Parts: sequence; C-alpha cells; structure tokens
Amino acid sequence: MRRILGIILGLLVLSLIGAWLWLRGPDIPYETLEAKYAQADSHFVDLPGGYHVHYREDGDPNAPLVVLLHGFADSFTTWDGWVRELKPQFHIISLDFPGHGLTRAPQGSSLSGDSLADFVDAFAAKLALPKFAVAGNSMGGGAAWQLAVRHPDRINALILVDAAGFANDKPGKQPLGFVILRYRLGRTVLSKIDNRPLIEQGLKADVYDKSLITPFIVDRFAEFQRAPGHREILMGVNMGGRAGSTAQLLSGIRVPTLILWGESDPLIEPAAAKKFAAAIGGAKLITYPEVGHLPQLEIPQRSAADVAAFLKASQGSSAQ
Repeated sequence: MRRILGIILGLLVLSLIGAWLWLRGPDIPYETLEAKYAQADSHFVDLPGGYHVHYREDGDPNAPLVVLLHGFADSFTTWDGWVRELKPQFHIISLDFPGHGLTRAPQGSSLSGDSLADFVDAFAAKLALPKFAVAGNSMGGGAAWQLAVRHPDRINALILVDAAGFANDKPGKQPLGFVILRYRLGRTVLSKIDNRPLIEQGLKADVYDKSLITPFIVDRFAEFQRAPGHREILMGVNMGGRAGSTAQLLSGIRVPTLILWGESDPLIEPAAAKKFAAAIGGAKLITYPEVGHLPQLEIPQRSAADVAAFLKASQGSSAQ
C-alpha cells in the first residue's frame, strides 16, 4: 500500500511540475513586443511617475478630437474598427493604459477609475490637447465618466460603451479568470503563468459571435500581458472605483452623453445602461441586440456610425 501511495504521490508531483512547465510564462521584453506590435502611427510619451505611454493618432489634427479608452486587460487595438470608420471625420487618439499594451508603468500602478481618469488628465496635459470627446469601454468607461467628474474642463462629450461603474443586481456566470482574481493565491499564480487559455475563454464569453475571437487576437492579449510588470498591475485591478456613490457622482455630469450597450453583455448587465441613463441628465441610450460586452469589436461600423451621428448633433447644439 505504501508503495502504491508513493507511486501515486510521485505521479501527482510530476503532473504538477509538468503543468507548471507547460503554463509558465516568462516576461516578454518590451523591445520584442514593440517590434511585433508597434504600428506606423504609434507614438510614445513620458509622463511624471515613470510612465512611458503608447498611443496612436489618426485623422485630421484640425478635426474634432475623440479620445478612446479601452477595457481591462485589453489595449487600444480594440478600437481598430472605430478608428477606420471615424478618422475621415474626426481626429482620433487612442492610448494604452498602465499595465496594458505597450505602455510601461511602475509597479503598483492603480487601475481604479479615478486613478485612470487622473492618468488621462496627465496625458492630455502633456500633449496640450484641446477639449475632446472621450469614449470608454468597460474599465475604460469607468475612467471616462470619472474624467467627466474629476476633470470636467477636459471634455465636451462623453461616450460610455458597456461601462464599469454599477454593481450587477443579478451577477451572471463570470469568466474563470475573474473568479480566480478574487483570491490572493489565484492572483499570485496568474501573475506567473501564460494566461492564454483563460484569456480565450474570457473573450469568447464576452462576445455574442464567438468566431470574432481569432487566434491572433488571443495571442496579442496574452503577449501584452507578459510585458514586464503588466501581470502584477493587472492582478491589482479595482473595477469599482468609488463604489456605492456612482449615481451621485454621475448626476454632476453636464456634457452631452451617449450610452452604448450590448443587450447580450454577460459581464456588465444591460440594466446598468439604464442606471447610467437615469443618473446623467439628457443622456441618450442605444442598445444592440445579439451584441455582448465589446460593441466596438463586434459591430464596429454600426456603433461608430451612432457615435458619429451623436458627435455631429452635440457639436451642432453646442454651437447654437
């Protein structure tokens, strides 16, 4: 019996070692990632605090400016479809948050909505940007409305795309990666391994049409996470920002606001869209059937057309 138990224990240890060797994901140097993913219109700028920010600039610099903010564990590449559709009419800037894409950031960088809003404010100050429309998806949506609250003089319009800010009344089944993030040990493990399987599962859960999540998209997500320091920053995420006071904060927003939401969003329930619309005076709400958490990826032409129409109408009303 002892011999059998010893064999079983030995096999278990070997299995654990094999699993670790298979899953372990060492950092990928920034230079390698930049050579692969930096684009012709990529730019970098240094901000106080040790940030080396990667951003992209498209369209006519003299046209109305739109700044795009991505969600958790994503990058500015999520806006590629919007950029294609909007750049003939607008000046578009999209940026990678700390711990995301090709932006280098110090250890301990916060991903709370208010911290990211201050980060965007510092970025705008560094580039001396004029007033702009800000659009944000998920975590980036939380940063966008926090920017409207904390730095209202920065923006002239607000666009929330399946935005973070309200807790789900009826939480659905979350992707496994988010479940693991609840636990300290889980966060420690995720900070050391290649999370590609969890990323693929999470992305396919987020969208209505699973075929949109290609191996290239999954690989890009996974490799950006393996940039030096990124996983440690991601493991410290705080989606809630100023939890419990969202409606009160939102009530002070005075700029024209558009809310876009996928009716099949499994991550942030569509009821949150109505809460945003009720809290922000005059907000316009558009929902999309058979669309999940990422309308900018799932229906880029339709959602970008709604944005363009909204921005033209809001610019016309502000000029009167």
